[in-house]
Amino acid sequence: MLRGFYTAASGMISMQRQQEALANNISNANTPGYKADQATLRAFPEMLMYQMGQETLPTKQPKNLPVQNPIGSLNTGVYVQEYVPDFVQGALRETGVSTDLALIDGVFPDETGSIFFTVQNENGDPRYTRNGNFTVDGQGFLVTTEGYYVLNQAGNPIQTNGMEFIVTPDGQLQLGGQQIQLGIAYTPDVNQLAKEGNGLYNGEAGPVPAGATFSVQQGFLEQSNVDSAQTMTQMMEAYRTFEMNQRVLKAYDESLGKAVSEIGRIG
Repeated sequence: MLRGFYTAASGMISMQRQQEALANNISNANTPGYKADQATLRAFPEMLMYQMGQETLPTKQPKNLPVQNPIGSLNTGVYVQEYVPDFVQGALRETGVSTDLALIDGVFPDETGSIFFTVQNENGDPRYTRNGNFTVDGQGFLVTTEGYYVLNQAGNPIQTNGMEFIVTPDGQLQLGGQQIQLGIAYTPDVNQLAKEGNGLYNGEAGPVPAGATFSVQQGFLEQSNVDSAQTMTQMMEAYRTFEMNQRVLKAYDESLGKAVSEIGRIG
C-alpha cells in the first residue's frame, strides 16, 4: 500500500514542478529572445514483482524448495529530470529602434547548433543571449537593459560615443567610418548551455564556423517562442493530473486510517 502512496506523491511533486516551469514560460511570453523551458519527466526504475512460494520434491524424504513466480512489473513513480529550453526561432517584431537587434538563424553544420550575442556580466565573464533589446548607456557603451556590456568579436565592450550606427546583415557595426564586428558566438549543442536568468546563458561557445549562414536585423527584436495558448492547455493538463494523484493519495490515506483505527482494534 505504501508503494502506491509514494507513487501518487511523486506524481503530485512532478506536476507541481512542471506547473512552475509553465508558469515561468507564461510570465516571459513578452520577453524578447526568451526560450521556453520544457520539463522532461522520467520514471523511477521499475520493480519486477515475484510471488514467494515453495515446491515439494517427490522423493522418499520430501523436500521443500523455495520458488519465485513472476507476477509482473511495478512502476515506482515519476520525477522531473531536468528543464530543457526550446531554442526554436521566435517571431520577429519591428520596433524601428536602431539599438534593437535580432539574430536570424540560418544553416549550421550541427543540427543542435545556434548563435548568440556575447555580453559581459557583472563579474566580467562572457555570457550569451538572444535578447537583442540593447541601449546606449551614459558613457556611450552599447549595453543590455540590465546594464551588461555588449561585446565585439575581440571580446571588448562596444563604444559608440553616443553616435548613430548601422548594423549590416553580417553583423558589422558601422560607426563613424569604422567597422566593428559584433561578438556573435556559436555553440554546436545548445543543450549544453545553462540558463542564468536575465536571458543569459553560460557554457562553451566559439566563433561562427565557416559555411554557417545567419543574419542580423537592425530595428527588430526576436520575440519569445512561448505559445501562450498551448502553454495554458499544458497548465490545465498538469493541474488535472495533479488532482488525480491527489485523489489517489487521499484514498490511500483513508485506507491507512481504517487499518489503524478499525482493523487493528482489539475487541
